[in-house]
Amino acid sequence: MALNLRQKHTECIIRMLNLNQQLNSTTATANEEVYKILIYDKFCQDVLSPLIHVKDLRKHGVTLYFLIDKERQPIHDDVPAVYFVRPTHRNVQRIISDASRGLYNSFHLNFSSSIPRGLLEDLASGTLSSDSIQRVGKVYDQYMEFVTLDDNLFSLADKNCYVQLNDPSAGDREIEEIVERIVSGLFCVLATLAVVPVIRCPRGGPAEMVASLLDQRLRDHLLVKNNLFTEGGNFSGSLQRPILCLFDRNFELSVAIQHDFRYKPLVHDVLGLRLNRLNVQGEKGGMKSFELDRLDPFWVANGSLEFPGVANEIETQLNKYKKDVDDVNRRTGGNAGAEFDGTDLIGNTKHLMSAVNSLPELTERKKVIDKHTNIATVLLGEIKERSLDSYATKESEMMVRGGIDRSELIAVLKGKGTKMDKLRFAIMYLISTESLPPSEVEMVESALKEFEVDTSAFQYVKKIKALNISLASASSASRSNIVDWAEKLYGQSISAVTAGVKNLLSSDHQLALTRTVDALMEERPNPEIESYLLLDPRAPKSSAGSVTSHLRGPFKEAIVFMIGGGNYVEYGSLQDLAQRHQPAKHIIYGTTEILTGGEFVEQLAALGQKMGLGSSSSVGPIP
Repeated sequence: MALNLRQKHTECIIRMLNLNQQLNSTTATANEEVYKILIYDKFCQDVLSPLIHVKDLRKHGVTLYFLIDKERQPIHDDVPAVYFVRPTHRNVQRIISDASRGLYNSFHLNFSSSIPRGLLEDLASGTLSSDSIQRVGKVYDQYMEFVTLDDNLFSLADKNCYVQLNDPSAGDREIEEIVERIVSGLFCVLATLAVVPVIRCPRGGPAEMVASLLDQRLRDHLLVKNNLFTEGGNFSGSLQRPILCLFDRNFELSVAIQHDFRYKPLVHDVLGLRLNRLNVQGEKGGMKSFELDRLDPFWVANGSLEFPGVANEIETQLNKYKKDVDDVNRRTGGNAGAEFDGTDLIGNTKHLMSAVNSLPELTERKKVIDKHTNIATVLLGEIKERSLDSYATKESEMMVRGGIDRSELIAVLKGKGTKMDKLRFAIMYLISTESLPPSEVEMVESALKEFEVDTSAFQYVKKIKALNISLASASSASRSNIVDWAEKLYGQSISAVTAGVKNLLSSDHQLALTRTVDALMEERPNPEIESYLLLDPRAPKSSAGSVTSHLRGPFKEAIVFMIGGGNYVEYGSLQDLAQRHQPAKHIIYGTTEILTGGEFVEQLAALGQKMGLGSSSSVGPIP
């Protein structure tokens, strides 16, 4: 069976809500229903939100739910409290306080990742000293420190990772802490899936640091007799084990910045999709909130279409809906062309039952059509106001052609669009153009300043680009001097940054990430991946410390993880790749955080400012 992260993650949550009892396999609920209270912190609320709705909570006996920081009244009935929180000092102190005040009769404590021994000892001593330890029923490590947004999409919700990893002032200890957090999150994902993958990544930079520590963490854990992966079986064949491909955001910067004209990336980038929820202006004024997830058939089927295709599909579905309504009305003697509301179900009783049966399905279809009509209308307004179609087309052309005419460049920068749109376009020009005439770069900078755009992010990418050119033209002796100097100035991953600039100039429309993942899954001879690190946590280490894995591709399943921020463009591209193969392959995409183009550019700007580059004018709020 293919790996389904959403399903596995949901099963873990449901088991937790049912006091970690074995669930009835047919009803997916506990054999004995117990009413309970759910307490969570903000992070764990975000973990629950895309997977469990309020009606699901009620189904599993949760009658009340609160944030842990909220002031709560004691509930003296025999109702257990299920806590789902991160293992932090603050949360542990709050649990001790709740237990000592006797807020609930019994406490079932679930930590989102393994609770450190020191905190566990604090919990024990705190509840002992307040004579409330008998209230604590069980303590569980849940290994759920990640947010699952789709069957094949997850995020560690770890903010500003890109800035932290590339900050020139970051010390070794800070970098180690970030790498530790990422490894902890990835370990949780693998524990949830119950798989031990073969790990591949480019050498150098954060990807290798994460790969090495994760490999060691898995090796150590596999030494434990009843470990989290025992049920996954000790498979040695490549058909049963996935490949985990780790990348650093610098591997391909352009995807994180460019404008895209496909529905899912566009909705995320322009309207701010967060945790599968969207707030947009309703047709009659006021804000409307929409869910966009796997339960929405239109979103699932059309998310990868470009916007004009989506508009056509809405019209097609609306016409089909009207035709089906007319058909039902005609068969039941109603008025053709009337809105279907169930009041015209008179006449021919022979068709009455089928008409009644089709009413819920038709009503649901109309709700979905209305939702996407509303979203598409708001999107269209933004597209027209900001010329987003033009940005997307011209950026794509730049990446393929390796540049843009000066007149076109200035026309876009002086045309429609927000400050952030113009800044993103200017950075895409820097990335895509191989040789940059200084006069042209100055012209772009003055155009940005004319619109009071903060150029910190632009200056940062310009510096990286200049460094890459110096490295390419330098002799080997002076090259090592440049790298030494650069690592002092730019922080840990400069070698990955400069290597990544070469990946920006793809000759076709396929992302460098997708092309590389395809090569790694197929394991065909390929110069691009020859130097990639191979780690197999199940394989013995040789005396030299290297690993000989007996696993060889092709791999049917992959987990692709982007360190430093991912997006819906990469997710969509990898899902397309999986479907192109016959039979279809299976690819899960994860990242430290899901970012819009504007949010990522703000992180570039933060790095620019840390290095004293650019101007201090505000880019303004991201639309």
